Order: sequence, then C-alpha cells, then structure tokens
Amino acid sequence: MSRPLASLALAAALAVSACAPRYVAPELGIADTQGPYRLASGDKLRIIVFGQDNLSNVYAVDGTGRISMPLIGAVDAQGRTTQQLERAIEGRLRGGFLREPKVSVEVDAYRPFFVLGEVTNSGQFPFVNGMTVQTAVAIAGGFTPRGQRDWAEVTRQIDGQTVTGAVPITYPVQPGDTIVIKERWF
Repeated sequence: MSRPLASLALAAALAVSACAPRYVAPELGIADTQGPYRLASGDKLRIIVFGQDNLSNVYAVDGTGRISMPLIGAVDAQGRTTQQLERAIEGRLRGGFLREPKVSVEVDAYRPFFVLGEVTNSGQFPFVNGMTVQTAVAIAGGFTPRGQRDWAEVTRQIDGQTVTGAVPITYPVQPGDTIVIKERWF
C-alpha cells in the first residue's frame, strides 16, 4: 500500500474507532459492587426498636452521614450496612437505656440518582431497585435528538473515592449515581 493511501486508511480507522461505544474496563472499579448495600447521606431508614414505639420511626441519614434518635442522639450510619447499624443502635441503647434491645433497620427510601446531559428533563430522581441507565433515561423523559444512545458516563462513590467511567446503556444504576448522557456526533 502506498504511503498516502496508508495514511488515509489509518485516519479513517481512527475516525471510526472514535465513534465506537466506550465501555469502562472492570478494573476501573465502577463495575457492579458486590456485597451488602452501604448507607449514605440521603437514605431514609425505617428503624424499629421492638417494644419501644416512641423510638421506632423513619430517620434520614443527614449530610454528615448520621441519624439522630431520641435518648441516644447521633449515630454514624455512613458506610455501614443495615445490620451494622442495628448492632450500633442496640449497643447505644444497652448502655443505660434498655436491657435487651432488639432493633431492626431497613431502607425506607434510597438516596436519589441524577441524570444530566442530553435528556429531556435533567435532574434528581428517586431510585428504584433493578434500574439500568436506560430506565433512568426513560424516567428523565428520554433522550434528546442529539443524545448518545449506546453508552453513558456514570459517576459513583466507591470506597470513598469518586469514580467515573463510560458504561453501556444496560449498565445497572445504584443509589447516588450521576449519569451523564453525552451528545452524539452524527
């Protein structure tokens, strides 16, 4: 192949590869996180203290990652599982308030997720289990005519670090994710 023809072929290959979907490699850490759900700011928790109706209620995890309960005050919830929070509340109640406290913690409402970019209605939306990027876009009113329909950028907190990666449209969404739909070139 002649030199100018090879340069033209290389330029064409680069242009086509730039249009291909960009998916994140699993080693970047944005792949599905395994294990139990970790609590964070924005979650609402239904806490039941058996036999203590005045302590049982729905509590919001505040901006500092804590919940505030009567008698025991602020309890750290950030990064804990519901089972770990149950044990922490039981321990605090056992310290001078109740003999044998039994506590149940469940997520009443997950923290919201966000959709930005080339969607009809950007904003904050309530999380629903089993969501993918595609269903999140549908909740946001669908793609604009210029919206990239094959992949999106997802930003997520993983082990205290903010991680952003390009993912396929079928990628699962987690509470607190920020999804950005980019503009397509053609």
